[in-house]
Amino acid sequence: MLQTLYDYFWWERLWLPVNLTWADLEDRDGRVYAKASDLYITLPLALLFLIIRYFFELYVATPLASLLNVKEKTRLRAPPNPTLEHFYLTSGKQPKQVEVELLSRQSGLSGRQVERWFRRRRNQDRPSLLKKFREASWRFTFYLIAFIAGMAVIVDKPWFYDMKKVWEGYPIQSTIPSQYWYYMIELSFYWSLLFSIASDVKRKDFKEQIIHHVATIILISFSWFANYIRAGTLIMALHDSSDYLLEDTALHCGVPTGALSCLLWLLLLQFHDGSATDAAYLLGLPHFAHGPQVHNWKAGRRRTQRPGRNREFRGGRSCSWGRSKESDPCQWPPHPQ
Repeated sequence: MLQTLYDYFWWERLWLPVNLTWADLEDRDGRVYAKASDLYITLPLALLFLIIRYFFELYVATPLASLLNVKEKTRLRAPPNPTLEHFYLTSGKQPKQVEVELLSRQSGLSGRQVERWFRRRRNQDRPSLLKKFREASWRFTFYLIAFIAGMAVIVDKPWFYDMKKVWEGYPIQSTIPSQYWYYMIELSFYWSLLFSIASDVKRKDFKEQIIHHVATIILISFSWFANYIRAGTLIMALHDSSDYLLEDTALHCGVPTGALSCLLWLLLLQFHDGSATDAAYLLGLPHFAHGPQVHNWKAGRRRTQRPGRNREFRGGRSCSWGRSKESDPCQWPPHPQ
């Protein structure tokens, strides 16, 4: 039975063009071709990545967090209460109102005290800011190094500049050591992410993360099986070029602004007009006063919820839009001072 499934899985018509067999892709004359057995090394390499990650987070990411002044927020701990703790671990972290009243009678606390206890207890289970920073810095470091290494692997290849050469002679395309290690390291890293996902910070897209890692492992493995090495190296380098930028923005969870946010902020600052300030506000970035006027966005947003009361503070004076020039002491544009 297993042999039949094995034969169907490696059926040549599923993997290779017509008139080609697996015998045509056997190593000969110094030419080495991709084989499924090459991927066995990725599992021990994934364990090695976990070890490297442990020491990186301990000796690199933690001192870096201290250097960047990443501080933990003070969280009040919930006082010990066996009744509430048992409900928290077995029934749920957010009790309903009926359950709050029942727990209040059982524990001798008021309903408000019970709700406060569960709120503090949930805060205790939230991942620390330092843990998030460590994970993001590890992924950022790997993706950046992988992107640089990937570019070094493919930048001197003719198919990097001419896409037609990607399929020249396919599938009889031999591999070189740099391509082999690029594939093995990338696949091993995603295996390590899959192994550590249970202990990492559990995000809202936890299930999507698992699907993403599994799909990535399958795609990389199948591209190796089918000898899509040239196309695969290009695609992996393309993904790495964006992944390290995404992880860089994730690092701003403990830093005032990420590098990309700072860059965007500086570009907006160069224009120094109303549209740039509005864009900076919408993006959640720091924004400066527009000329002699001072924008009070909170006040403006609060008042725009009332019809006919769109107000804003400019130059220390309260201005209402929609009035006539005679009745409104503030005019737009304001008089030069």
